[in-house]
Amino acid sequence: MRVKFKIWRQDNPNAKGEFKLYEVDDLTEDMSFLEALDHLNERLVLKDEKVIAYEYDCREGICGQCGVFINGRAHGPHPNMTTCQLHMRSFEDDETITVEPWRATAFPIIKDLVVDRSAFDRIIQAGAFISSKTGTAPEGNSILIPKETADKAMDAAACIGCGACVATCKNSSAALFTSAKINHLNSLPQGEAEAEKRLKNMTYQMDIEGFGNCSSTAACEVECPEGISIKNIAEMNSRWFWRKLLG
Repeated sequence: MRVKFKIWRQDNPNAKGEFKLYEVDDLTEDMSFLEALDHLNERLVLKDEKVIAYEYDCREGICGQCGVFINGRAHGPHPNMTTCQLHMRSFEDDETITVEPWRATAFPIIKDLVVDRSAFDRIIQAGAFISSKTGTAPEGNSILIPKETADKAMDAAACIGCGACVATCKNSSAALFTSAKINHLNSLPQGEAEAEKRLKNMTYQMDIEGFGNCSSTAACEVECPEGISIKNIAEMNSRWFWRKLLG
């Protein structure tokens, strides 16, 4: 299998970037997308050229590190899939595949396809935790939680922080990410004690980081590899409304 990779190259945050075209053969349809990039980098090493910088860790769709735009789509052409789960059988022989990093002011490019997503870390640090000291883990049935509530919290907790929601949003909003992290804990009894503080601190930090406002286009839900619903955003906004109304 042979394809052409049109890849964004940029040496550092202050350098001018550009697309460069690379033709790669000897690929197989069973290769993952990242394995194809590995193959390309091996070729570049043999030619004594600079390898392409891109992020990954688990290569199992869990860590969220591998996100890039592929032919204009976050993580590639398939829904509910991360870049590392994508295989070359999703592309045609001799196809030109455009690969570029996330584009958002809050995600500055570090090099090539690598962006700085530490803004997400700071939002997490602002309140995505339970600070009360509970001692040892309680017995499993000591706090009864309805299945509907548990499922809701679990769905929100599925967020892997990949940044696709921000990158695909025309406003570069982090509302889906932030609301998922808020609702994950605020939905559960253990998180209720700090719910208002968590809502305030995390949304304030989101604004400080320079993310845009949500305009409810739902593009984030479409491109989210975990299929996280924008209902989380609606719930976050509802909590804000009642907080303002009731003081």
